Order: sequence, then structure tokens, then C-alpha cells
Amino acid sequence: MVTDGGSADPPLSEIGQQQAKRTAEFLEHEGIDHVVASTMTRAHQTAMPTSELLGLEIELLSDIEESDNQNAVYVPAEEISPDDPDTAHFFEGDLMDHVFSEGIEPFTERVTRGFQHIIDTNKSKKVAVFCHGMVTTIFLRTILDFPDPLSLTIDYCGLNRVMAASNGIRTIRSVNETHHVRDLIEW
Repeated sequence: MVTDGGSADPPLSEIGQQQAKRTAEFLEHEGIDHVVASTMTRAHQTAMPTSELLGLEIELLSDIEESDNQNAVYVPAEEISPDDPDTAHFFEGDLMDHVFSEGIEPFTERVTRGFQHIIDTNKSKKVAVFCHGMVTTIFLRTILDFPDPLSLTIDYCGLNRVMAASNGIRTIRSVNETHHVRDLIEW
């Protein structure tokens, strides 16, 4: 579903809404203290069922907007193909320029600043952060230091658990848990 509505910020699809509801049902018993979401529509809509179920307000944070937030068109990664006239241009030139509309270094700085804000303002709290695949990948990359940001794919509503100590130590507990939405993921 390529959407050309003037920005890369479409609403959730019907399956996305189902995934968001399942994620909320799973997180209901995880002891969440705070909910944060990207200001982009699909992340905010994904956070809403969790917010409503837990009775928590959503803190909206622009620093965790997706890497394509400045693009005029939203193209789900799984639909990008050199054989599709709508997405063939992704294979011309540098792919990184298409993935990171603001550049990878400014994007990394923005995401790092966003997660540092979440950590600094939520000491000793368990926070559910609703963001985007590349945002998550870059945050995990700042911890694991892997070279290619395109080498890790995070599924829609995939859960990633990171412990963040105030001394700067970050510990990855899990990556891309999808058991709660496995039947809703299109492979």
C-alpha cells in the first residue's frame, strides 16, 4: 500500500489496528508505568489501545519519528520492489538516501536524544515506547554497534526490551518479540 497523501504519515490499516489491540492486551500485565509514542499517526494509533487499557496518558515525542518522516510518500518496507513502478526508484542511487530522508547521522542523533529523554524522565519506571522499525533499529544499533542499519528488521508491533541504567549502561533483554501478533504478521 503506497500512500501518497502529502506525507509519509498514513493511519493504521485494519490489520495494524488488530495488532495494536493485541499488543495492548499483552502489555496489560507487564507493569507499564508510562506510555510514549512518536507523533506520527501510525505510532500514536498503535499506542492508543495500551493507553486506554492502562489508563495512562500518551507522551508524544517527535524525536522518535520514523526515518522517512520527511518523505512525501509512505511505502511499507515489505512492499519495496525493483519490479514495482511505484518503488523502483528506491533501487536507483543510494538506498540510504531513501531510507533516511534527513541523513543517517542526524537521524541517529535525533533518535538517541529522544530515547535519552525517555530514560532521563522515567527513572525506575517501565515505559512502553511506540515508535517505528528504523527508530528501533537505530536505538539498538547505538547499543550493539552493528555496522549496517538495514541488517535488522523489526516487525510491526514487535516488542524489544531494553533496561537503561542511570549510569549509561543499556542492556538488551529481547529483540522483536512477536508471539502476541504472530498470526497477524504477513510474511
